[in-house]
Amino acid sequence: MKVVIEVEEGLSEECIIIRCQRLDENIIKLQNLLAEQTNSGRDILLHKGEKSYYMPLEKILFFETENKQIWAHTAKEMYETEYKLYELEDLLPRHFMRVSKSTIVNLDHIYSITKNITSSSIVEFAGCHKQIYVSRNYYKALIARLDEKRKMKRYDS
Repeated sequence: MKVVIEVEEGLSEECIIIRCQRLDENIIKLQNLLAEQTNSGRDILLHKGEKSYYMPLEKILFFETENKQIWAHTAKEMYETEYKLYELEDLLPRHFMRVSKSTIVNLDHIYSITKNITSSSIVEFAGCHKQIYVSRNYYKALIARLDEKRKMKRYDS
């Protein structure tokens, strides 16, 4: 694989272009890795009462809808966000995933999943009491994404 870097001053925003003969598994992995790296370290504007916070995305366990409001959950706190869930899906890096009609989870914080065949499965997080439910429609996709992340970690090691 040939790697070329071209510096173009005057760009309004960083842009990475991948040119390839065909789209294969290695190119997709490269794209995902670049996306993860460029999105890591970002903050999101959240609110609690009259205060605004710039919260690192790494601290967010999940986002959920409750009473027409979107809440961002950390291990110990809850904050309001002005975004809708569908907007968050577009804004958040790849390690966030929708797992039900009302929830987006940070895959990096999942500690365990208790599968329930007849209803929603339960996701737990390390070091806190919070739990979320994964609807049956999203369960297989969640397991596939977690498996993909596990495989990517093996390649990185």
